[in-house]
Amino acid sequence: MARLAAALALLSLALPAAASAFSKTDQPLTMSDGARLMTTYYVPYGTPPAEGWPAVILLHGLGETRTSTANAVGMSINAIAETQLVPQGYAALTFDARGHGQSEGLVSIDGPREIQDVRELFNWLSNQPGVNGHRIGAFGYSYGGGAVWRATAEGVPFAAIEVAATWTDLYAALAPQDFAHSGVVLGFWQSIQARAAPAVAPLVNDLLAGRNLRATRAFASQRSTRSLMGLINAPTFLLQGRRDFAFDLDQALVPFAQLKVPKRLYLADFGHAPSPHPAGELEHVLPEQRQWFDRYLKGLPNGIDQQPPVEVAPDPWTGQTFSYGSVPKRKTLRLAFPGRKPIGSTAKVVRTLPRLRSRAETFGAPVLRVALSSPNRWPHVVAVVSALTPAGNEVVVSAGGVRVRLGSKPKQVTIRMVSQVTALPRGSRLRLTVAATSTAQSPGNLLYLLSVPRTARLVVGPAKLSVPLLAKPISR
Repeated sequence: MARLAAALALLSLALPAAASAFSKTDQPLTMSDGARLMTTYYVPYGTPPAEGWPAVILLHGLGETRTSTANAVGMSINAIAETQLVPQGYAALTFDARGHGQSEGLVSIDGPREIQDVRELFNWLSNQPGVNGHRIGAFGYSYGGGAVWRATAEGVPFAAIEVAATWTDLYAALAPQDFAHSGVVLGFWQSIQARAAPAVAPLVNDLLAGRNLRATRAFASQRSTRSLMGLINAPTFLLQGRRDFAFDLDQALVPFAQLKVPKRLYLADFGHAPSPHPAGELEHVLPEQRQWFDRYLKGLPNGIDQQPPVEVAPDPWTGQTFSYGSVPKRKTLRLAFPGRKPIGSTAKVVRTLPRLRSRAETFGAPVLRVALSSPNRWPHVVAVVSALTPAGNEVVVSAGGVRVRLGSKPKQVTIRMVSQVTALPRGSRLRLTVAATSTAQSPGNLLYLLSVPRTARLVVGPAKLSVPLLAKPISR
């Protein structure tokens, strides 16, 4: 015990004390193409450590700014810097992304110009007096997370990164099975339309219409990192929403499996819709995020890297999370929905199963196989799986859609749905809705909005559904 106390005393002398106050400077920085980006630069008061302050660059979401609070994580990046980082001895730089807020330029969706902005801001920060240019990390959520991933893969030398509620494969997120999540695409587009680069609008229109998809895939590939995980050499903390219909669970699970660096995965109750953003969860996870930076930017042996690397929050939030040594074990629930029914363009087929005998919790992407036919070219089909709970609520478990080419003879169609973690209370009844849009299941379900021709007719036959479940549910 005496040796331990002496070691801790020496460690405390080697580390800078937390700064109780700091300077805050709002200023434009000019990029190499002449565009000025508005930034906020924070520096702790006091004498920096001998090697300089460690530092963090923070990036916000699409259509937002560095002060936006109504976002996927529930707190502005300025507030995160001011409450979690700078008082603990970090310099920090936040900025309005190109084409956002007070910054100049046009938005090209984390394209080469935006990644060059990140590189130039990194270089500016590393050259500031009192900053350790070898100890700079990055945090980004949603749009900002996509930029952090891509900038790191392209060689911006971050010493540690944290990415939240974001994508690694942009095309798979926005148009799985080549059929756009039209509600998500339109929502994102409306947030930047007035300041988007000219090339973006035609791509959005093509994606929604399902044409020229090769160009859209190429555009998305240049903004994705799924195939570049071998180039990521910074310790990485991934935070992803349990129920996020913009960027689903697989946008984090796949890279987590691929990364060869120190890594951590937190599955949260925050994220894009329909995430609930419970009060109190940030108080739990923000200190963990700071500990990650403390470990890899300050070199503090705080044990965060020795903890089980996977952590899952329950829904509803209780203040207690569940930890795993790897991605949790799963089992498969297999269900059958019998019947055959013809419908018109605005109608739907609804089939409901008996009550579940025990509580369950999905973990991953359900897969539906359904027999479909059409006498007159019904162009796409949408399926929604929901749960009717004993409390009288209908909870969307997952949804998926696919473009189809049908004839009068039934054809087996496979729909891979959004990957989620959804609690199914005991006594719930699972329901399958098949139609042209997700709004057929509920007016508030805005994932798939594109209708079919008024004259179109569809015949929905028997369906089989495979649902991955946590081997042991954690939510109640």
